[in-house]
This record gives sequence, structure tokens and C-alpha cells, in this order.
Amino acid sequence: MKAVFIAYNQALTEAINSILDRSHIRGYTKWADVQGRGTHGGEPHFGSHTWPAMNSAIIAIIEEERVEPLLASLKKLDAKAEQQGLRAFVWNIEGMI
Repeated sequence: MKAVFIAYNQALTEAINSILDRSHIRGYTKWADVQGRGTHGGEPHFGSHTWPAMNSAIIAIIEEERVEPLLASLKKLDAKAEQQGLRAFVWNIEGMI
């Protein structure tokens, strides 16, 4: 099993939900109001007067064979809307209950 953490501008919420649905990823945990700033550019998302945008984040624990198709879909979305901000990270799950 793998954990996929996705952080994204809230403007992409519908597109992210659609990708998860098309990928048959039903189970996940979501944080609705996440602040952050990208490493390589883009504007901060702080929910402030100066930087009003906000992020959301999702973590999904999925089978290894679902990871690459999910990342490919996310990368395609990111390429369409680079300035919105979208990142995904994957790591191993050592155990779970």
C-alpha cells in the first residue's frame, strides 16, 4: 500500500474530486483549509487579505498499482493550471489497522 498526499488550490476541488472518482479512489481524508507556499514560485495561499487563496489537502491510502495512473491524471491537471498550485507526494505504508 502507498500513501498519496495531494495539496492543491481550492479552485481545483471539483477537478480533484473527479480524478479520484474516475480512479475509483473512494477512501481518503481531506483537510479543507490548508495554508502554504510553493517551493518554485506561484503565490502564497494564506487566506489573508494580501494572499486570499487557500489550499486543501487529501491523503489516500491506495494499492501500489493505482499510484502511477493517479499521478499521471494529477500531472495532466497541473499542466493545465500551473499557477493554481498542485503537488502530490507518495510514500510507503508500513502497516495499518
